Amino acid sequence: MDPSGFKTGGLLLPSIERRCTSPPSVIVIGGGISGVAAARALSNSSFKVTLLESRDRIGGRVHTDYSFGCPIDMGASWLHGACKENSLAPLIGYLGLRLYRTSDDNSVLYDHDWESFALFDKEGNQVPKETVAKVGETFERILAETVKVRDEQEHDMPLLQAISIVFERNPSLKLQGLDDQVLQWCICRLEAWFAADADEISLKNWDQERVLTGGHGLMVNGYYPVIQALAQGLDIRLNQRVSKITRLSNGVVATTEDGTNYFADACIITVPLGVLKANIIKFEPELPSWKTSAIADLGVGIENKVAMHFDRVFWPNVEVLGMVGPTPRACGYFLNLHKATGNPVIVYMAAGRFAQEVEKLSDEEAVGLVMSHLKKMLPGATEPTQYLVSRWGSDPNSLGSYSRDMVGKPADVCARFSAPVDNLYFAGEATSADHSGSVHGAYSSGLAAAEDCRKRLLTQKGVPDLVQVAAWEEVAGTVALQICRT
Repeated sequence: MDPSGFKTGGLLLPSIERRCTSPPSVIVIGGGISGVAAARALSNSSFKVTLLESRDRIGGRVHTDYSFGCPIDMGASWLHGACKENSLAPLIGYLGLRLYRTSDDNSVLYDHDWESFALFDKEGNQVPKETVAKVGETFERILAETVKVRDEQEHDMPLLQAISIVFERNPSLKLQGLDDQVLQWCICRLEAWFAADADEISLKNWDQERVLTGGHGLMVNGYYPVIQALAQGLDIRLNQRVSKITRLSNGVVATTEDGTNYFADACIITVPLGVLKANIIKFEPELPSWKTSAIADLGVGIENKVAMHFDRVFWPNVEVLGMVGPTPRACGYFLNLHKATGNPVIVYMAAGRFAQEVEKLSDEEAVGLVMSHLKKMLPGATEPTQYLVSRWGSDPNSLGSYSRDMVGKPADVCARFSAPVDNLYFAGEATSADHSGSVHGAYSSGLAAAEDCRKRLLTQKGVPDLVQVAAWEEVAGTVALQICRT
């Protein structure tokens, strides 16, 4: 398939006639999917676009590694909401990328359900499926009771505090022994969705996300082909870390660490929230207080992966392997990629404070810790032949995995964070009010920022807005997603 077709095929915005001697110019900062989508859209509208990326690769927190001889996503892995309403579905369908469904709608475990799993205690005994099913029902009842607690409260509180109140009011819901250890594993999975511990998850907002229908699909071929297709033909400058952004009366200047200045009419900033919170980029003049307070009021979660390649499969043919324990932190979660992709790979995932602690270990120490869990579950486990360890929290290009709601955050924080400041526009998953933390949320935010920027620049330059946006489905045809579960 020829990715260059995206430039004229109407994927984002069809090309327009240049009706001015100097086409509008835009700098896009950040080469993740939101930045690449924004640059693609503006380039298709015949704008002069330069994308600056601090890494030596594009994709940002979408990072597919091929060192195992097969694609392994060390960042984003799922399409959350495998349906035609998902903004990424037309592109994924057009590219012929396969999805493996790991859950249907409304699963209490978010991106997994109870269809294909094996949980073990620390002695290596498999937990009976009837026990897991029973605890799963109790977990759903506990979460439903937290909603009642929320309805009674004037102020927000941590979800963990609300669960404690539920137990006080409903002693029968408090479990013991093995049942409680399975419950702790369920809480561990909930924490992984938010990339934060339960005492940092907002009771007010934990169930308010608008999750699309269609369940959750794992990208069998990895996410990089999506990035690659969108980036085809763009002016992308790698290893260009922006240190200062200066707003002028007639444009904006982005200055990189090596002193290079890039001038344009406007700038779209798509760097991760963690980078903005760390004040790595200086703004002249400074951003207004309503914008800086929005940046401060949004949280950043951390989830890391330890991917391990083995010379043979020694584990059960299930999607999820887990070790239960007395606390969420003592539990373990392993994604079996062999079930989904046919590759002898297991991926361990850690979230919240535990993910931060894993980052302090060397790769060898992190793998050793994970293997100690795996060998308790499966005594016949062999050592991995290759491994990869992510460190999204300490990576200076990300400083976190994805955004999260903080306890007690103001209701308008997302609207303030996504709003432009003069000729500066903001995009990225953290700016998505309905789909933060997701790839399609980041993608849609990039398109939205590009469209806002495009219209305002054309108005400023007195150029008629002649663009008629064609629906991608009309160009590509109705290409269904290739999703299965076998």
